[in-house]
Amino acid sequence: MMLDMKRASTIFLQIVIVMAAIGILTFLIVEPNLEGRNVNSTLFEVYLKDPFLAYIYLGSVAVFVGLYQMFKLLGYVRNDRVFSPQAVKALRTVKYCGAIFIAFMLGALGYIFIFQRGSGEDIAGGVAMGVFVIFATAVIAAAAAMFERVLQNAVDIKSENDLTI
Repeated sequence: MMLDMKRASTIFLQIVIVMAAIGILTFLIVEPNLEGRNVNSTLFEVYLKDPFLAYIYLGSVAVFVGLYQMFKLLGYVRNDRVFSPQAVKALRTVKYCGAIFIAFMLGALGYIFIFQRGSGEDIAGGVAMGVFVIFATAVIAAAAAMFERVLQNAVDIKSENDLTI
């Protein structure tokens, strides 16, 4: 009974990760066409002439890699291989992906501050959303770093115990 519950909960979390990835991808594709200054723009102007979107799209690669690693980590949990070097590596990758995404978001915010400030547009909303996303990503990356350390210690203890038996 307990095994089925653990299996069901990890599968549910994997489904949540897939749905989050689909939602993020949909948002990245649809939102630029709905944005105020891009409503009447061509697809070329929307996607290839806006450096802000380039920062966001390049940074989103790290988000998708991190989501994939979390998906893999849940697979390790489901298969009772959570105390393995592969699980530690997945958490380490999530931590690095968070740091990379934060760097791209800081670049996007820098672009807003440098180039959009003088254009007369109101940048407060975009900056506030960027700061919120950076904060949320920092929390996720810090949690991944903490879990990575704890899991690495557990893997080390497990390998020492396997050697002594």
